[in-house]
Amino acid sequence: MFSEEKVAQMAAYLLLKRGGRMAYLKLMKLLYLSNRRSIVERGRMMGEDTLFSMPHGPVMSNTLDLIRSTHKRGGKYWYSLLKTEGINLVLCRDPRKIDVDEVLDTLSRSDIKILDSVYAEFGYMNRFELRDMTHLKDYCPEWKAPGKSRKLIDRKDILIYEGKSEEDANNILQSMVESEDLKEFSSHLR
Repeated sequence: MFSEEKVAQMAAYLLLKRGGRMAYLKLMKLLYLSNRRSIVERGRMMGEDTLFSMPHGPVMSNTLDLIRSTHKRGGKYWYSLLKTEGINLVLCRDPRKIDVDEVLDTLSRSDIKILDSVYAEFGYMNRFELRDMTHLKDYCPEWKAPGKSRKLIDRKDILIYEGKSEEDANNILQSMVESEDLKEFSSHLR
C-alpha cells in the first residue's frame, strides 16, 4: 500500500541533505535506489510504491506522479512539505521548519541509515549521471528499456539479481505481500 507520507518524508530528508532543493530526476533516482536497497537488505520497501522501467530509468510510479502534480488521489501531505518548481526542480517548502525528529517521524533509524548510505554513495552525481548509471546492468539490472512506454519492475528480479535464491526471494516477497495486506487492513480500522 503506497504511503504518501513516508515517501514525502524520504524526499524531504534527501532534499535537506542537499540544501532543500534538487532536480526531480536526481531525487527520483535516489528514492528508487533507497527503496531498492531496502528491499535487498530488509526485505521491505520504505514507501511501498509501484516500480516501473521508464525511458529515463527506474521510477517509483506514485512518487513520480506527485512530483509532476499528476497524482490522482492524495497529494495533500506531499504538497504540505514539498513543491515542484518549473519542470525539473523539487524543493522543501520551508527547510528551516522541518525538524527531522518531529516532522519526519515516519522514518525509522534504519530508513535514515539507508537514505544516508545511498546519498553518501550517489549524492555527488548529477541527475544525468544517475540516470545513466541506473541503465547499467551493474547497478539496476531489473531496468529494461521500455521504448516510449513503461514496464513494470518485478521486485523478485531485484532480489534475484542481488544474489537471493529463488526460495529466499519468494519468501521475502510473500512477507512483503503479507505486510502490505496488514497495512491495508489496519488503514480501514482508523
